[in-house]
Amino acid sequence: MMRIIILIFFFLFQNSANASIKSNIIENLKLIENLKFNFVQKIGKKSEKGECLIAYPKKIFCKYEDRYNKILVSNGKSLVINSDRSNQYYRYQLEKTPLNLILDKKFLINKMNDSENFSKSLNNYSFKFIYEQTTLIVHFDKNTLNLIGWTTNDIYQNQVETKISNVEKNLMINSNIFKIQNYIN
Repeated sequence: MMRIIILIFFFLFQNSANASIKSNIIENLKLIENLKFNFVQKIGKKSEKGECLIAYPKKIFCKYEDRYNKILVSNGKSLVINSDRSNQYYRYQLEKTPLNLILDKKFLINKMNDSENFSKSLNNYSFKFIYEQTTLIVHFDKNTLNLIGWTTNDIYQNQVETKISNVEKNLMINSNIFKIQNYIN
């Protein structure tokens, strides 16, 4: 009988601790207007890296470290990928990409509040949720509670793992960087 009481107490304590961690992560995210960070993105065996700037809601600018000067930019509605590799650019409706979810802070907060799929590992906390046909796992640093990456599928259903580092929050930014017309050949 005593074992059962101890187990019940342990589970109640664990759930309470997890709820507190979840609310702290959510409160930290609520305070973020923009993020600047370095990233490493893996799609299968291919790895790319660069630097990004996210401004909520739904704006992103990424410059990849490659010989083709690849740029990814969203103005909140469209997503453009451009590089020197070819004389064309690729334009997508943001809402049809997984980035639409990652760049929507309100969506993330609502899903995190409702999520039962909260886990801990040695260095991070993770939330997993499924929205329509997209599975999204969002990772936060255990010490700072900052966003440190995400895992999802691209528009071709390849698993995409993005890890971020050197995170800076709430910087003064020039909103012109998100004008997609600047990146269309």
